[in-house]
Amino acid sequence: MDAFFVSVEMRRHPELAGRPVVVGGSGARGVVAAANYEARRYGVFSAMASAKARRLCPDAVFLAGDYAEYSSVSTQVHEIFSRYTPFIEPIGLDEAFLDVTGSVNLFGDGTMIGWKIKEQIAEELDLACAVGVANSKFIAKLASKKAKPIPTATGIEAGHGVLCITPGHELEFLHPLPVKSLWGVGPATLAKLERLGIQVVGDLITLGAANLEHALGKSHGRHLFALAQGVDDRPVEVERDLKSIGHEETFSHDITDRDGMRREVVRLADAVASRLRAHGCAARTLTLKIRYANFETITRSTTPGSPLSSAPAMVKALESVLELIDPSVGVRLIGFSVSGLVEPVEQLSLLGFDALAQESDSGGAQTAADIDGHWSSASAAIDEIRKKFGRDAINPFSALARPDRRKLGESPWGPNGNDTK
Repeated sequence: MDAFFVSVEMRRHPELAGRPVVVGGSGARGVVAAANYEARRYGVFSAMASAKARRLCPDAVFLAGDYAEYSSVSTQVHEIFSRYTPFIEPIGLDEAFLDVTGSVNLFGDGTMIGWKIKEQIAEELDLACAVGVANSKFIAKLASKKAKPIPTATGIEAGHGVLCITPGHELEFLHPLPVKSLWGVGPATLAKLERLGIQVVGDLITLGAANLEHALGKSHGRHLFALAQGVDDRPVEVERDLKSIGHEETFSHDITDRDGMRREVVRLADAVASRLRAHGCAARTLTLKIRYANFETITRSTTPGSPLSSAPAMVKALESVLELIDPSVGVRLIGFSVSGLVEPVEQLSLLGFDALAQESDSGGAQTAADIDGHWSSASAAIDEIRKKFGRDAINPFSALARPDRRKLGESPWGPNGNDTK
């Protein structure tokens, strides 16, 4: 999709047509989630600090964004995809790989299908998209980028719309592209390659596999050399196993005390646990991410003895991790994620709050697994309440104590100018 988040917003704000528009956190610590092509002419791109974007394009209109709306529109886009093939691999809200091999007899070749999809998205959703057609995911991805509009100093040039790289012409298309186009070439790798005189993809072939492996390491060098040859045999994966679930929050003001840090962890754990249970899973590994005021970032993980699915149990399991973190220097971001997802383990003692109270009164030490078992029925009740009355019908007290704060996940790209936390 072309500048997806901004394009969705432009449907609601047609008066902004022709103006540079940015979706993201507008506060001092915000990040650009998307920029339209008018803003890109000034060098504004996604993942850029909003403060830098404002310096580059002072006239840009910043919109806080609406992730729920983008998700809803994404579902509508995927419904159009499904008219042509059931083999769809989503890549975020605004992108997907489609295998249309079995659809050509019904709808025509890949290029024809690409144009039909593009036209239906424009007619039904008033959105633009670019389509790349090729025999591999890697080449199709690069072709889709090449098919997009091109922002220039003098205006915005129309892209191909749909670009097909026919079999046998992959290297002709691939080798003149900048080497940074390849998956796995980030800033550090690009700097190494530029020191070797590598500018375009074809230069990797000239350098040779052995020299590339020597410069980047065997695994990374081999990977990039294969891509430079156009080799990518990965299939379209319709059902991809869920690997992890997480949330993170950037704060308008640094957290400097343990109580404040723990409140945020409780909120994050509640959100993650809720999503985890919605997928019918429990988690073996819990990971806490802390970014300090000086941008130093640390991650700490723990693996409890039993998979967990309730927020109180997760917070309990993180206690030893939290004790080792000093927030007094200022914490600007906290993230919490779970991985090692498995089916929930049926606990032997689902005794509810009475058993929990009895154990507390007796002074017995509770493990995270104990708490998870005691909270099993309560967690199920919380899920039912939220399903019936909405996400905010029931929350941890720490979330209720600050009614003026933004909802967790409401602005995934950092705080806006009027946020309090």
